Amino acid sequence: MDFSTGAEMIACCNKEQINISEAMLRREEKLKGIGRKQVMEQMGNAWQIMRKSMLQPLREPRRSMGGLIGGESKKIHIRSQSVKPICGDVTMKAITYAMGVLEVNASMGLIVAAPTAGSSGVIPGVFLAVQEEFGLSDSDILDGLFHSAAVGYLITRNATVSGAQGGCQAEIGSASAMAASAVTQMMGGPPEQCLAAASLALSNLMGLVCDPVAGLVETPCQKRNAIGAANALICAEMALSGVEELIPFDEMVEAMYQVGMRLPMELRETALGGVAATPTACRIRQKITALK
Repeated sequence: MDFSTGAEMIACCNKEQINISEAMLRREEKLKGIGRKQVMEQMGNAWQIMRKSMLQPLREPRRSMGGLIGGESKKIHIRSQSVKPICGDVTMKAITYAMGVLEVNASMGLIVAAPTAGSSGVIPGVFLAVQEEFGLSDSDILDGLFHSAAVGYLITRNATVSGAQGGCQAEIGSASAMAASAVTQMMGGPPEQCLAAASLALSNLMGLVCDPVAGLVETPCQKRNAIGAANALICAEMALSGVEELIPFDEMVEAMYQVGMRLPMELRETALGGVAATPTACRIRQKITALK
């Protein structure tokens, strides 16, 4: 299971007649030198942490350390209980859960970086929403997490998932691609279709800059997790419908990396450009700095 590109991973899956989740699981067993049961238990623990970080803010909204976010996920949840969601039940749940994780992260709670802290809400938000709406088991979700890990591994190996290096497209874009690919498998898509969904997701968020207000991973990060979750569901739907992405996954990863390298320093997590450089954001930064 020594694959380093999407093409190699697909070839491996086709040769062994397995899906992407199984390929990654076997790889983890070999690399860690432990049995399948132990690897599954470790991933199961990660899922439980993800669940808690999504659901806790619905019961107990948490104000962030910088005071810029807190309570947003509960507001969306309350609206979904009283009116028909504009974006549909699955997407409404996904964005609610995704935004909740960022509340926990920004208030120094326990989260799973998937693939980063700033993009930690996308995958769990999408997975829990799909699990609830389609009656998937926890075993299905764990398969999805191994699948996501495989896609994230390929992006990390061949590009970056760091906002400071590649912009928010590398964080939210990668998380969205990881979720889109996994959900496509959950809904019955073959490996080729899964990577098509991942390529679509990266393409849709290409060029997204990293511009945290006051240098804090709070806003616009939280709202972009919601966008990443919605994008993942859209791309999975397109891929499952047979909509093809012209650019192969490996080439899309390289394109994302090249775009990230060309972004000016101000748009790569320095809080010197984008929304972080607006007059309001500058006043917020001065206020937070004064409080310190």
